[in-house]
Amino acid sequence: MSDSASKLRQLPRGRHRLSREQVAESQRERILIAMGEAMTDGGYVGTPVAAILKLAGVSRETFYELFRSKEDCFTAAFDRVSALLAARLQLTIAEIADADGVTRMDRILGDYFDHMIDDPASARLFLVEVYAVGPAAIEARMALQKRFVDVVTAMLGAETDEQRFACATLAAAIGAMTTGRIAADDFDGLRALKAPLIELARRSGAVYGTAFA
Repeated sequence: MSDSASKLRQLPRGRHRLSREQVAESQRERILIAMGEAMTDGGYVGTPVAAILKLAGVSRETFYELFRSKEDCFTAAFDRVSALLAARLQLTIAEIADADGVTRMDRILGDYFDHMIDDPASARLFLVEVYAVGPAAIEARMALQKRFVDVVTAMLGAETDEQRFACATLAAAIGAMTTGRIAADDFDGLRALKAPLIELARRSGAVYGTAFA
């Protein structure tokens, strides 16, 4: 387990001039990161709030001032990591809008996989542990998957309903393969998916969109 949760935005020792809001934001951020870090050992079900508090370096009182429950904290952590991933992919899509199909897939899939590998605790949170939390969390996961379908349709230039459906199936396959490799801590295997996925799209021609038509 990494110590990123304890290092991020640590408050200065002794007296400081931070406002109450800045202190609360620092504490909240550390708790959200600690949520993912703590679950790498025991999963969502096996992770008590005490383990999150220890990693985040905050009191139980502070935790319950910021979150109603462990599930509420998980929901906020899920929203945080989802927003970070979406922002990264949208920036990449904007940068390579005029690139050829191979370049688009290489950059977008590369950034998607790198994002998981750079922060595997967060990746495990929204890919693996989310299914142990409950119906509301699974609904949020499905909404995130729909956003990923939008990324894939943009990546491959889907225009027709048939192409968008094909992209949805491809996005589901990518998500499932990514989840399996993150669960197994198989980062080399995750990176190795990129080349065959690009080749699959290239061989499929216009099935997914205009990128390889």
